[in-house]
Amino acid sequence: MQDSPASFFGNHMSIRTRAVRFCAAMSACAMLALSAGFTWSIVDDYGARAIIPVGVTVDGESLGGLGLDQARELIGRTVATPLLQTVHVVYDGKTFDLDPKTSLAIDVDLMLEEALHPSRQATIAERALRRYADRTVDVEIEPVLSVDGAPLEGWIDDVASRIDTPAVDATVTIDADGAVVMSSSAKGRAVDRAAALAAITKALLAGEKTAELPVRVVGPKVTDKTLGKTIVVDLSERRLYLYDGLELEKKFGVAVGAPSFPTPRGTWEIVQKRYRPTWSNPGSAWAKDMPKSIPPGSGNPLGTRAMNLNASGIRIHGTSKDYSIGTAASHGCMRMHRWDIEDLYERVEVGTRVLIVS
Repeated sequence: MQDSPASFFGNHMSIRTRAVRFCAAMSACAMLALSAGFTWSIVDDYGARAIIPVGVTVDGESLGGLGLDQARELIGRTVATPLLQTVHVVYDGKTFDLDPKTSLAIDVDLMLEEALHPSRQATIAERALRRYADRTVDVEIEPVLSVDGAPLEGWIDDVASRIDTPAVDATVTIDADGAVVMSSSAKGRAVDRAAALAAITKALLAGEKTAELPVRVVGPKVTDKTLGKTIVVDLSERRLYLYDGLELEKKFGVAVGAPSFPTPRGTWEIVQKRYRPTWSNPGSAWAKDMPKSIPPGSGNPLGTRAMNLNASGIRIHGTSKDYSIGTAASHGCMRMHRWDIEDLYERVEVGTRVLIVS
């Protein structure tokens, strides 16, 4: 018995339905498998992103294949430990030890980010291909360093306090006992703090363990040669000594103040030079019988030259009373032979120091 048309078409539709369902089921299985594989790939790649790619190195040491903790330990051992060893700062045979930990910082976290950068900038497919094809990168990680200048400047100041020496000026003075003291000049030294900061910072960043400390010479303001002229009058010797710097240039005999009119001791200076001076009556008792003034000439008490000091009424001057030289005979002034005062007059200038001692 033949099937009716309706039966034929019903059976045919049933077969097609089953085929569609089978294909759908197979597609679903394939998609599920693909989805599972993709999920596994994502999970696998996520873990791989925390592993440093092969070919990444630091200071010649390979970081490839290491996790972050392992890489951090290796960086600490190969980079941080050597950099943080003592730096020897030297000057003039002396060594000053600097602990880099006080001022040098090593940014290991940033170095690790740089180490992972080749992996993180690549796509999932590129990372997968690199892993499964054993491809490597060629990346050298440089140390990320910084120096804190404040503690380093403090360390330099401490070292400088043991090195800095002020310059000494040449001087001619009278000490507490009334004696003339002559002191030569001397150079000083000072740590060049700016240059030291730059040099030590450079050494720290380069990993150098020795650095030269820059020290500059400090010259005196007044040297033996620039000290100038000094007149020293020794009242007990009745002599005048002329020094050029610290060297004796010439000495002269003088008359000094009588006991009742003593020449003032102390440190003075020449404030006026007078050529062929006019003598003016000071109005003192000893001059009451003398004229108001005496012009230049043979009778002038000041002779042919006079040099006024900043001690009131006190001068170094000539005299016609040559017999008084070497005695205490004046009214406080210092008398000299005519030829001696004329010689001295040409050798000194206004501002010349005059030290008068016993």
